Amino acid sequence: MQFVYPAFLFALAALAIPIILHLFYFRRFKKVYFTNVRFLKEVKEETSARSKLRNFLVLLMRLMAILFLVLAFAQPFIPQDVEVKKGKKAVSVFVDNSFSMSALSQDVPLIDKAKQRAREIIQAYEIGDEFQVLTNDFEGRHQRVVSQEDALSLIDEIELSPAVKSMATVLSRQDQALNTGKAKNKVAYIISDFQKNITDIESKPDTSLEVNLLPLQAVQEKNISIDSAWFDVPVQTLNQTNQLVVKVQNLSNEATENIRLSIKYEGQTRPVGTLSIPAKAAVLDTVNITILRTGWHEAELAITDYPVQFDDKYYFTFDVAEEINVLVINESQPNRFLDAAFRGISYFNLVNASVQNLDYSSFPDYQLIVLNDINAISSGLSFELNQYIVNGGNLLVFPGRNCSIGSYNQFLNTFPANELQEFESQKREAGRLNTEEFVFDDVFENANANIKLPISEGNYKFTNYSNRGEEPLIRYRDGTIFLAKYKSGQGHLYLSAAPLSTEFNDLVRNGEIFIPMLYKMAISSGKEGQIAYVIGKDEVIEHQHKTESTEIVYKLRGSEEEFIPEQRIVGAQAFLGINNQIKQAGFYDLFLNKEEPLATFGFNYDRKESALEYLNGDDLEAQFGTIANVLASQSSTVLTGKIQERSQGIKLWRWCLILVLVFLIFEILLLRFWKV
Repeated sequence: MQFVYPAFLFALAALAIPIILHLFYFRRFKKVYFTNVRFLKEVKEETSARSKLRNFLVLLMRLMAILFLVLAFAQPFIPQDVEVKKGKKAVSVFVDNSFSMSALSQDVPLIDKAKQRAREIIQAYEIGDEFQVLTNDFEGRHQRVVSQEDALSLIDEIELSPAVKSMATVLSRQDQALNTGKAKNKVAYIISDFQKNITDIESKPDTSLEVNLLPLQAVQEKNISIDSAWFDVPVQTLNQTNQLVVKVQNLSNEATENIRLSIKYEGQTRPVGTLSIPAKAAVLDTVNITILRTGWHEAELAITDYPVQFDDKYYFTFDVAEEINVLVINESQPNRFLDAAFRGISYFNLVNASVQNLDYSSFPDYQLIVLNDINAISSGLSFELNQYIVNGGNLLVFPGRNCSIGSYNQFLNTFPANELQEFESQKREAGRLNTEEFVFDDVFENANANIKLPISEGNYKFTNYSNRGEEPLIRYRDGTIFLAKYKSGQGHLYLSAAPLSTEFNDLVRNGEIFIPMLYKMAISSGKEGQIAYVIGKDEVIEHQHKTESTEIVYKLRGSEEEFIPEQRIVGAQAFLGINNQIKQAGFYDLFLNKEEPLATFGFNYDRKESALEYLNGDDLEAQFGTIANVLASQSSTVLTGKIQERSQGIKLWRWCLILVLVFLIFEILLLRFWKV
């Protein structure tokens, strides 16, 4: 047994007062004379014995009353399995309000059970203690300590949220908030379903912080989720059937059948089909989307699942450009075959420019840049082309017959790519196409057919460094490279060994290879357009900035909210930071003028919450028992008393007061009914 205020035990000296009074209390007797006192002597002896016994019992009652009164002020308690900390306490309670808490715990959602437990925890402490209530939203009002009454009010306002935070992040934020208070005794509670993919507590941020974990478990762990979707090709084109790949996950331990997948596109909802998904597995399905107009498109994928439904819809958008811009940089005259190839496709916009007169700032406007037999690449042009490719552009290089090998190699080394060597005036025939690469993939119905391959009358040799990341597209019969591809940053470099001029190369006359090659290179952006974003992540949206004004303010507008994102303009790109400002999944328009949306983006809830795999009490005890206390949560158990016992021990001062009253009552009864 221990005492909250052991100094009060000095008051036990008061026990001497009734003892002294008892010892020095002499009752005076009046003498009465009788003729025969033999019988009176016997009565006197008997009365004296009874009086001494009664006085002794009265003394004992008084001593016990004083003893337990002093003990009541000293507040004795019996400590439990944790150390009892005396003095004012700062208590932080984290309530997991992520979407996984919508699962049912018997007859109520887990979030309601979590709020109930949070109230019980708050009520287990003293009114004068400090409290913090925290959720996954990390709201500003949750970053400070408040009174007990305010803490209970904050708990009542908690609702489900798309935000998801790891347990380590939560614990660190709790420690920061508790350090702002004045109390030295810090206690943290985490009430959650403790999904495996977010429970990552490795250590306490502060060794003096007492950490308590309160797991809540759903009755049924079953969920089907649309995980993600993406297009089979990076650029969507007009009047073409574009294939969308959809990934649907079964996160339960049982196989599911007849999961209906549908898509809402251009205002119409149509079924895609039904899916059968094995337990703990994912399947891919393909949706064909025929694009009949340019501009931004919105689409919504959906399945039907219960009870966890936040991940049953997937919103995505994509942009179909009115035209694909191509820039051809010429040494002298434009190549008429190249012009004919691009102008033969209606939505290609071809621009020819001289190497001596270039506008470098316009490079980001082009999906493909072609160097047509340029003799030298200046340092300025080299730098701009390198930045263009890194930022997602595609560059096709045909070196001139009399090119400066030094300037070319200086340019190629920045990627790095294999370098040019001496020019060989020798007739050579291509031997094989790489039909597994995107540029020639799906171009020919029969890849093994007798395809007429290009012939060159002269070409440069390339170095053959294995660490340059070279991907051959066309090889000569001897195995050397005719056309190679290099990925750099988010874009691609395509490098030809032969000049484009028909004097050295008949590639331009080979339409079945040349035309689809140019087309696929133009749409093979390494910087694939992101069709969907995730709420709660630090997403940054990139948008082409086409105005020179510095006072432009971009805004995002959804069905229920409008806000100004963080924005940073770098050259021709605007980088927009969301910073957790979006709370609801759906479509959001980007605009400067409300009447003219510039782009549309689809935002979805984080699928991290879809995996309903939890750590139960035993798992938490095994993994985190050394750094945290695991409190068993039973629906019929009220936590208030249990927490009071753990944090304050079993209090005995109430029993002491009861005993004081009991002994005083006994004293009164002795004095009233025991007559001497």
